[in-house]
Amino acid sequence: MSNIPDNLRYRDSHEWIDPMQDPAPVGITDHAQAELTDVVFVDLPKLGAQVSAGQQVCVIESVKAASDIYAPVAGEIVAINETLSNDPGLINRDPFLQGWIFKIKSSNPVEADALMNAEAYRKHIA
Repeated sequence: MSNIPDNLRYRDSHEWIDPMQDPAPVGITDHAQAELTDVVFVDLPKLGAQVSAGQQVCVIESVKAASDIYAPVAGEIVAINETLSNDPGLINRDPFLQGWIFKIKSSNPVEADALMNAEAYRKHIA
C-alpha cells in the first residue's frame, strides 16, 4: 500500500504539493515512484520560471520510462532540489521529504483547494 500523507494535495498525474508551506514543495507520490521504479535522472525546472497549473515543468527518467512532471498550481518556481542532480534515487527512497523536486510560490493559494485530498487520491489509485 502506498504512503499517502493526509496533509498534502494531489494531482491526478501523481504530483503532490504541501499547500500549508510557502513556498510549497512539490514532488511525486509514493505510488508514482513505485510505478516508475529506479529514478536515474531528474531534469529540474528553471529557477524563476512562471508556470500555470497543469503546465509541464520538468521530466523524471527511470530505468523504465520518462515521465513529465506538472505544476499543481500556478506561480513561480523559487527553489529546486539540486541534491537530485547527484542522487535522483532520493525520489524513490523519500518521495515526500528529501525527494521534493521544486518549490513554488503560488500566485493563487486557493488553487490547491481544487486538488485531490488524500482520501480522493487513495480512491484515484485504487
